Amino acid sequence: MMNKWTKKLGLIALISTTALLAACGGANGNAPAASPAPSASPGAEQPAAEGGQLADIKKAGVLKVGLMGTYAPYNFLNDNKEIDGFDADIAKEIAKRLGVQAEFAPQEFSGLIPSLQAKKIDVIISQVTITDERKKAIDFSQPYITNQVKVIVQEKNDAITKLADFKGHKIGVGLGTNDETYLRTTVLPEVGDFEIKTYDDVITTLQDLNAGRIDATINNLYALKPVVEKNGFQIKAVGEPIKSDRAGVALRKDNPDLLAAIDEALTGIKEDGTYKTIFVKWFGEEPPAE
Repeated sequence: MMNKWTKKLGLIALISTTALLAACGGANGNAPAASPAPSASPGAEQPAAEGGQLADIKKAGVLKVGLMGTYAPYNFLNDNKEIDGFDADIAKEIAKRLGVQAEFAPQEFSGLIPSLQAKKIDVIISQVTITDERKKAIDFSQPYITNQVKVIVQEKNDAITKLADFKGHKIGVGLGTNDETYLRTTVLPEVGDFEIKTYDDVITTLQDLNAGRIDATINNLYALKPVVEKNGFQIKAVGEPIKSDRAGVALRKDNPDLLAAIDEALTGIKEDGTYKTIFVKWFGEEPPAE
């Protein structure tokens, strides 16, 4: 009986000694069975050094830019079937200063922010007005242009000269634009009932205005001039500007490195004279003082 307990105690002592040696080995880093530290989950935030979306863009060598492609002189298809215009030139210059090429993805304005959120594009450079409502969903760079918005009617129309005259009329506006929001949330409650008809592009809006299918629209003068000159529309801008819109580069939230890089590029474009050159090229005048 005594011999049996002696054997058991010896075995327990041997196991305890082995466990103690293994523990000491773990303390000095020599334990062969030590488990590696768990890796970050796929959705976990990566170290700042990796740069997030900015690093991805630089690795790909391409900045994917969403725009309408039907909004001259800001962004449109030129005679060579290439995306051209003020926004396009700003996009190319930003891309160059990021060390990549701009790649354009034209689509209807109402689909631009959903495409951005779905990560089909990296940024939107298409006269996206900076608003508090949009800031809840996306981030914006510093403004890169300020537009004066006016009422636009047929050349022969003298009945509508201001927003108050919209009552009882049919007013056209771009679908999903800040102008649509402005008409629905600000003008309608103040002016009274009028019909709002939405459009996917400016040219169709102005075609309907010229043909008398709508009574008025609102837009900025820079957008109006080239369309009128090219198509011979008998329309005009009337009254004083009804509002001023500031447009910025739109990007997905929580990309501080990309936002900082875009802001830095825009600041450089403005300070070195490049912005003035692009502005004069497309609008025939120097940019207004900020």
